[in-house]
Amino acid sequence: MLVLGVESSCDETAVGIVSDGRVVANAVRSQVEEHAAYGGIVPDLAARMHVEAIAPVVEEACRQAGVTPDRIEAVAATYAPGLVNCLVVGLSWAKAFAVARRIPFVAVDHLEAHVHACLLAPPGATRAPDAAQLPLVALLASGGHTAIYRYDGPGAIRRLGRTVDDAAGEAFDKVAVLLGLSYPGGPAVERAAQGGDRAAFAFPRARVKGTDYDFSFSGLKTAVLYATRGKNQSRDAPLVPGLSIPDVSASFQEAVCDVLAERVVRAALDEGVSTLALGGGVACNGRLRELVRERGEAQALDVVLSHPAYCTDNGAMIAAWAADAIAAGRAPRATDLALGALPRSEVA
Repeated sequence: MLVLGVESSCDETAVGIVSDGRVVANAVRSQVEEHAAYGGIVPDLAARMHVEAIAPVVEEACRQAGVTPDRIEAVAATYAPGLVNCLVVGLSWAKAFAVARRIPFVAVDHLEAHVHACLLAPPGATRAPDAAQLPLVALLASGGHTAIYRYDGPGAIRRLGRTVDDAAGEAFDKVAVLLGLSYPGGPAVERAAQGGDRAAFAFPRARVKGTDYDFSFSGLKTAVLYATRGKNQSRDAPLVPGLSIPDVSASFQEAVCDVLAERVVRAALDEGVSTLALGGGVACNGRLRELVRERGEAQALDVVLSHPAYCTDNGAMIAAWAADAIAAGRAPRATDLALGALPRSEVA
């Protein structure tokens, strides 16, 4: 079955095509350069760029797959969570395509699709990693969301923990600004951390009172502010003389990755699953991947790291979730065509 998936929740216009469980197309048009001048996403600009990009990206996906649009047997799109005016672009296109072609339409939750992405075969491979077995516990870490889930398959997801303030990716972005690094902050901090001393600064690893798996990064951000500007100084104050940007970057990155890895491994053990997965944009971070693998395998867990192509926003994960949901009889739902774009997720 050929399923086309559309993703437009933020600043990537992405279209993927899945054929019998295998990704045959994954076309993405990023807006990072356009938004870099503003230091973050400008929603109206992002929406306009989605409108301009959607048709060419669909054409590119069909070209990659070697199919014409009339061959598509079902279409899916992200409906939540995200920037509503961005979501509307992909959602409207996909619904119109489905109605015009008289094929099924599946509305997909962006976060659940990110978790599902760990089951995808890496680009160029014909099958998923042997360790990609359900049920699993997954850490989803991105610019907008950071949470731990138990996942038993499409439509069967349960949140175990989440951030109570900033998402991990958001913390990276804000620290990058403090350090005068480029946007997006995640890759910039990781590059700056190379050669830095992870133990140079004893940054806090916060625990959230009354919860087992929740995260908090607000105190860590404040600690970085004090380390870079001095205590009780504003973020506009000059950097502390002689400050090592690599050391601050490495110490901050270690604090974030340490907490993320510790919580998700503990959650997997407590849930009694054998598979631990990692996904979302922050999952591209090399140190996080290293720590999750090391600590998971030390506890005899099978560790699945989503391929970097499926960590950032992409249409392949949307198509794959929809295809597996259809195969399991869980999609399309009678309400899918009526669903509008939503800023928040039911599983966030």
